Amino acid sequence: MTAYIIRRLLLMLPTLFGVMVVTFIVIQFVPGGPVERMVSLLQNHPQGEVASSGQRGPYRGGEGVDPEQIRALQKLYGFDRPAPERFLHMMGNYLRFEFGESYYHHRRVVDLVIDKLPVSISLGMWTFFLTYLISVPLGIRKAVRHGSRFDVATSTAVMVGYSVPGFVLGILLIVLFGGGSFWNLFPLRGLHSDNWLTLAWPARITDYLWHMVLPVTAASVGSFAVMTMLTKNSFLEEISRQYVTTARAKGLSERAVLYRHVFRNAMIPLVTGFPGSFVAAFFSGSLLIETIFSLDGLGLLGYESVINRDYPVVMATLYFYTILGLLTKLVTDVTYVLVDPRITFDRAR
Repeated sequence: MTAYIIRRLLLMLPTLFGVMVVTFIVIQFVPGGPVERMVSLLQNHPQGEVASSGQRGPYRGGEGVDPEQIRALQKLYGFDRPAPERFLHMMGNYLRFEFGESYYHHRRVVDLVIDKLPVSISLGMWTFFLTYLISVPLGIRKAVRHGSRFDVATSTAVMVGYSVPGFVLGILLIVLFGGGSFWNLFPLRGLHSDNWLTLAWPARITDYLWHMVLPVTAASVGSFAVMTMLTKNSFLEEISRQYVTTARAKGLSERAVLYRHVFRNAMIPLVTGFPGSFVAAFFSGSLLIETIFSLDGLGLLGYESVINRDYPVVMATLYFYTILGLLTKLVTDVTYVLVDPRITFDRAR
């Protein structure tokens, strides 16, 4: 196991480097850039009329602007140096976890991401726990009552929820419960009210939870189907095995068979997927959900960074997410071995 972990860690380096190289090259061909954006602001031109920052053709976006200003902007953003030199300089800083400053927000990228984390953590945490707390018991119940009316009705309900996009459900919830056309029961903006700091702690917690009801519902309903059906199918597969028949023949009750024998084996696929689901829920910010409910999180930050060609934020978040994703895959593989001793990565076996 130790040798396998070391090999995986070593393989992460070329993978990370390859992802960053490909993304950096693609960025060089994307029309527009921080220099052109600033020039367009100076000229009061729409951003769509500016040229690419790669400087591969005759640059016309700076017509009417002092060339000295353009050269100063290129030096300010680092585009006065060749692309390979800029990439190596960027990777050297990233290895020291120095991610620079945002072109658009004029703040350190680290500080900017930390400010957005509470929204993404709130959405991710509640979405993740609600998905597991509802889907796993529901999937077990469906497996026990396979083919019954309850099974058919719940399958229909979770599939309908899966088929409805989160942003459509969010709009529907606003219309029904957010003061749209029916009931004004839940707030629609932010994580808390404007007077949140003046409230006592019990009132703060209640206010926070009240603000999270609609966005978490819109974000989590679509996740129920996958987890519920995975749980059901896993339990059905285990229930049909020979050891379950043997346990029943010994006189064990159905509850003892289900929770003392079937449960441990059936939960292996769910437990091994736990690390990936946990990380994905926390850091896969939903742009549309955040926009609909006026939540300023990582999803909205990523969208704004791409639109405004805020390359430090785009590249730094990609670097961080790539490392996190690679480590999550490794943790998932290790979890397989810890949960199921039959699985091994040792070549000798």
